[in-house]
Amino acid sequence: MTNTPDAPDALLSAEIPPPVAAPELPALRRRIQAVLITSQILGGLGIAIGVALAAVLAKDVSGTEALSGLASTATVAGPALLAMPLAALMSTRGRRAGLVLAYLVGALGACVVVLGAVVDSFPLLLLGLVGFGAGSSANLAARFAAADLAEPERRARAISTVVWATTIGAVLGPNIAAPAGRSVAGLGIPAAAGPFVWAAGVFLLAAVLMAVLLRPDPLLTARALAGPADREEADGRSLRAGMRAVRESSRARLALVTVAASHTAMVSIMSMTPVALSHHGAGIELIGLVISGHIAGMYAFSPVMGWLSDRLGRLSVIGLAVGLLSVAALLAGTAGPSHGRTAVGLFVLGLGWSAGLVSGSALLTDSVPQAARAAVQGLSDFTMNTAAGIGGLMAGLIVAEAGYGWLNVVGACLLLPMAALAVRGAVRRA
Repeated sequence: MTNTPDAPDALLSAEIPPPVAAPELPALRRRIQAVLITSQILGGLGIAIGVALAAVLAKDVSGTEALSGLASTATVAGPALLAMPLAALMSTRGRRAGLVLAYLVGALGACVVVLGAVVDSFPLLLLGLVGFGAGSSANLAARFAAADLAEPERRARAISTVVWATTIGAVLGPNIAAPAGRSVAGLGIPAAAGPFVWAAGVFLLAAVLMAVLLRPDPLLTARALAGPADREEADGRSLRAGMRAVRESSRARLALVTVAASHTAMVSIMSMTPVALSHHGAGIELIGLVISGHIAGMYAFSPVMGWLSDRLGRLSVIGLAVGLLSVAALLAGTAGPSHGRTAVGLFVLGLGWSAGLVSGSALLTDSVPQAARAAVQGLSDFTMNTAAGIGGLMAGLIVAEAGYGWLNVVGACLLLPMAALAVRGAVRRA
């Protein structure tokens, strides 16, 4: 049986992949990982190009700085809204269909953002930003696609390598935003909307790359290798079955809490750090350097976290994540006018997020049956993005009422359930 499509619809079909012999697996793993890494670079680039000027565009269209913060809220809402439908699609049709859909939604959202800017409609702009943000769902889902065919003892490293690739796009994106804005001069498109024109093209390119090159589908191939019983267990791939799998596994619950708590603590503290820095006299350049260091901590060292997760175990690196995130909250929360201390705190915050995301994602994949993995992984992305969205909204209120220091205290408290479950899991294994 071949995978050659006879019609355009076949690009997203859930064909049963051909048998893969054991000697062919290493080469297949390398090829799938190379495709996923390329898509991560493109996806990270597309998001970073647009995000760089999203708040500026929202201010220009709305006419007030008070509403510009809704731009980041809308982009965070996108992946949360798409996470569960994406999981349902991937559970039945494989990773390729889900990744293509996510990139296409991101491209469509970017086009709607441009339209909203041209017709000066703030509601339309926000709607477009939700769709644009949903494009990042592909980058989140790709880390699990990297784990589908990885050996269990190298699963965390496979995840971390794909996460690391986002660094390239995230670094390049903001630097391309200015020329992207200039490129639309004379077309009747505001300069601040120019990056979204480019982002739409980048997302479309990533969608084509996934549709053409992500063959055979890694999730469907993993199921085929698991045996005929797993392929026939259709009910086991439903979202309800995924939720049941989490309820029945204490390690899956720990993984879910780890990913959600790490992400929420990071987003909550990071989102208000520029405000805290500006209150202590930091300029835009310095704030940009601090956030760049934070992003480096998030992505650049993820392969180290993957190696540690495989060598020392998932629970050990979850403990490391708790420690790093707690230290980050202490440093940032007590920095006051010390910009250097804040910068160190934000860098450590990125490292803690990386440790939590990589170890938690690997543990989640380890802890549930093959049939339920896509559904459980979608539930994880939904939970982490929803929690982070709420955390980002609450962060502003906490800073306004109590100050940046107390925000870091609250962020550290979010880690308590994660720490308690990790200790409980370690005791059980002892």
